[in-house]
Amino acid sequence: MSQQHAITPTRAENFPEWYQQVIKEADMAENSEVRGCMVIKPWGYAIWELIQQQLDAEFKRTGHTNAYFPLLIPISYLEKEAEHAEGFATECAVVTHHRLEARKDPESGKTRMIPSGELTDKYVIRPTSETVIGAAFSRWLESYRDLPIKVNQWCNVMRWEMRPRIFLRTTEFLWQEGHTAHETREEAEAETSLMHGIYEQFQREVLALATIPGEKTEHERFPGAVRTYTVEGMVQDCKAIQAGTSHFLGQNFALAQNISFAGRTNERQFAWTTSWGVSTRMIGTLIMAHADDDGLVCPPRVAPKQIVIIPVMPQPEQRESIISHCRALADKLSRQQFHGMPLRVAVDERDLNGGTKKWEWIKKGVPVRIEIGPRDLEKGTVCLCRRDDPTGKKLFPSEEEFAATAVQLLEDIQGALLDRQRSFRDAHIRACNDLEELKRNFAGEGNADWLLCPWEGTPEQEEELGKSLRISIRCVPLGKLGEGPEAPCILTGKPTTRRVLWARSY
Repeated sequence: MSQQHAITPTRAENFPEWYQQVIKEADMAENSEVRGCMVIKPWGYAIWELIQQQLDAEFKRTGHTNAYFPLLIPISYLEKEAEHAEGFATECAVVTHHRLEARKDPESGKTRMIPSGELTDKYVIRPTSETVIGAAFSRWLESYRDLPIKVNQWCNVMRWEMRPRIFLRTTEFLWQEGHTAHETREEAEAETSLMHGIYEQFQREVLALATIPGEKTEHERFPGAVRTYTVEGMVQDCKAIQAGTSHFLGQNFALAQNISFAGRTNERQFAWTTSWGVSTRMIGTLIMAHADDDGLVCPPRVAPKQIVIIPVMPQPEQRESIISHCRALADKLSRQQFHGMPLRVAVDERDLNGGTKKWEWIKKGVPVRIEIGPRDLEKGTVCLCRRDDPTGKKLFPSEEEFAATAVQLLEDIQGALLDRQRSFRDAHIRACNDLEELKRNFAGEGNADWLLCPWEGTPEQEEELGKSLRISIRCVPLGKLGEGPEAPCILTGKPTTRRVLWARSY
């Protein structure tokens, strides 16, 4: 008899639908009335808040401050940076009127709201803020003494999405976007690398995601950037997700928007700028990387509740003593620290049967579930289950032992999830030196490995090959993975030591 699971269909049966069902059963988010937009429910938003809190601390530690910039961007700003504007043109939502007028339809009798008051100057709802923040930098910057400028904003953006999927691709989504201006090219390049490294480290240490850091090819580069660095995550159907990017913008935006300053010898110079960002797409990556056929599996560092205690009360007269005991244990645990934060512990006192409670917390991905009943009180033990253990094995440590080792237990779960993710990733990346092998790997609809290939093709050749196989070059990996002995490019035959990663992606 096959094992029963909480999520239908399973990953193996229908991965895209499984993903939607995990989100639904974990009560994380739902589609809104506006096509392509989502409502992030409290459990999902709590994960985003924990991401935001810990990442924001890293930004501030490295000298950045938060600010806020307008939602509406004048189209004239985008016209100043043609390459950038062209890259986002098909995704922009345009505001053309500034009021509505109520008019009654003579045939139906219904009142309709008709746009009125056409704007002379049209606005775009921000798809990203390089242009409007660049305009602010040009006002703020007078002398080299004002540099560097290092700001970040947490906000929403809008990119008109034709194939929406909750967390991964939605018309409106939440993110942070950092923007900096520097006196020299070297400082700006160092900033770009610094933030790229912070993203990789954060995803590894906090989200337990073993991403591949690398540089985008010219074809995949951010519009208007000189260089784009990415962190690419592999999820359980072997597809790639771009989990964050850091862009060295050179002087392109500075020249377009007059971000200039008086230099050390009083000559006028243009600043060197960067931008970098991650979004709620990281939550989608987390789900697809860690969840199983029973629901979400949440890394402890971003779990809204890290430990849930379920009182087991066969008789009504036992309720008061057991709940009181559970509350005391929760209070004791909450006084402990995990990575600088108090443990997040809940006692589930709802008047529901134990099975319903158990499966709800399993589906929500809570790292540690504790059950305490009359026998546990007598023995001084707890019934413990780790969410990262797919067998659901029950352990029965003493309550004293559990309380003393709870922090280490969470650390073990965090590490186990990263190890599992890294092993999966490494098992599905392999070298490929032959075009026919590349074609065979990406034929059909099933899971396909990432292929590390010698590459010296043009952007046009990259686009053509990618479209024919529905794949893309995810990055030129940094370090040893992106280099190899001289070999012929799999398409052109030109000798190269460069290696690129081809993969299917979301």
